[in-house]
Amino acid sequence: MIKQYINKWTLAACMGLTLMTASCTKDLDRVPFYDQTSASVYNDFRNYKPILAKIYAAYAISGQQGPAGKPDLTGIDEGFSNYIRQYWQAQELSTDEAVIAWNDGNLKDYHFMTWTSGNEFIKAVYDRIFYVIAVANEFIRETTDDKLGSHGISGADLEEARQFRAEARFLRALAYYHALDLFGNVPFATENDPVSASFLPKQISRADLYTYVESELKAIETELVAARQNEYGRADQAAAWTLLAKLYLNAKVYINQDKYTDAITYCNKVIGAGYGLSDEYHKLFLADNNTSPEMIFTITYDGLRTKTYGGMTYLVHAPVGGSMSAASFGINGGWAGLRTTAAFVNHFSDISGNTDKRAMFYTNGQSLEIDDVFNFTNGYAIAKFKNITVAGEQGSDKTGDFPDTDYPMFRLADVYLMYAEAVLRGGTGGSTATALQYVNQLRQRAYGNANGNITGTQLTLDFILAERGRELFWEGHRRTDLIRFGRFTGSTYIWPWKGGVKEGKTVEDFRSLYPIPSADRTANPNLVQNNGY
Repeated sequence: MIKQYINKWTLAACMGLTLMTASCTKDLDRVPFYDQTSASVYNDFRNYKPILAKIYAAYAISGQQGPAGKPDLTGIDEGFSNYIRQYWQAQELSTDEAVIAWNDGNLKDYHFMTWTSGNEFIKAVYDRIFYVIAVANEFIRETTDDKLGSHGISGADLEEARQFRAEARFLRALAYYHALDLFGNVPFATENDPVSASFLPKQISRADLYTYVESELKAIETELVAARQNEYGRADQAAAWTLLAKLYLNAKVYINQDKYTDAITYCNKVIGAGYGLSDEYHKLFLADNNTSPEMIFTITYDGLRTKTYGGMTYLVHAPVGGSMSAASFGINGGWAGLRTTAAFVNHFSDISGNTDKRAMFYTNGQSLEIDDVFNFTNGYAIAKFKNITVAGEQGSDKTGDFPDTDYPMFRLADVYLMYAEAVLRGGTGGSTATALQYVNQLRQRAYGNANGNITGTQLTLDFILAERGRELFWEGHRRTDLIRFGRFTGSTYIWPWKGGVKEGKTVEDFRSLYPIPSADRTANPNLVQNNGY
């Protein structure tokens, strides 16, 4: 399978390219260290793909050997530090969609919305972002046309190296987009900056970072492999288009400008590229979800080749507990952590899953209301991600530890909903009739018939926010969505334990951005803290 091949070279990159990277020992020393020179590595074109794989792997796993040992980052448990695990927590635990029973360190502060600049989990996602950027910068630095020429790379190898470089620029742009969305004003470094432990990056404004991400994605748009033509798990033009659509949809938050017409333009590019909806919703979250025609860009996992205690291992194991059968999820045991709140459950008129099959709630032995955040049976569990195939078989790791399920970073349903929202917000280049068609395609899949279809008068922005929750819950979108709709802070929308009290309460608007970690500000005097912290 292509998926297995991609994961083979991802693992090879992590185990064999310790010459390229090492653990970070100081917050801003996120530059690769070397046992060999760049020339000795880059003179051989056979090294290029494994080095690129390391950048992909920085999203998926957490160190050089997996599942633990030789971590990329120090100062935090390696499993805790994983990019997808920490990004997911920042996007979901801070919202109505997810709460966790574990009382590890300051983890509870996410859902209580009481975090400070000393929160170790916020620091972990921040460090992960800039680790990816550092590794990507090094590859991009060494793959300019001049450098490639000096290394004797020519012909077909030269063309492929240029495609590799475009992918690395996409992966860096994705990390910077996450920095833009989560932190706003951050340290900024590119391939043009010096490689030195003494280099202290200047801080870039959120508006300038927005412009940079936009310009990078547009610059590589024609350099990436055509949509749906790259190996599974690697970025192509559609991945860049989707990220541009997200950037434009949220531009009002990021730069206080409407860019909804641009969002529609790039949604149309993706939609016209030939992706299709999976025939059944639940198939998107199984061990063989790599076969789905809906996936635009995923972070790939393989139970035998990409082992981590973060990523999808976390998202498959942590929601299982209480009376839930671990075997039915293709795993050897649950971690009794993640559940959801009554506020999110209430977005479904029928929680049984008999009508809208996206209602994947496990209620046996679980209470709807959460009296005790740290008791797994308080709050409905969610049975979304599984390590079993469509045929009901367990994933490739028969111990049940590590899943094959891929993380759906971008998928077509999200693009349909972005298109509809951008149209409703006044963007041109689309139509409400087409938006309604896209939304009803999702609902027809969810219901198995036309019973859930809506009319044009029901297609409102409030409906879109609720529908994004029903369609995309636990996929890392919720915090960004609530902020864009003005529902994250303030009193417009309250959910249980928001603000640290059972009934929920208003929180301060400054919490729409996370703080720059205090340790980074100590290490780099160029950094100014976000307002409120």
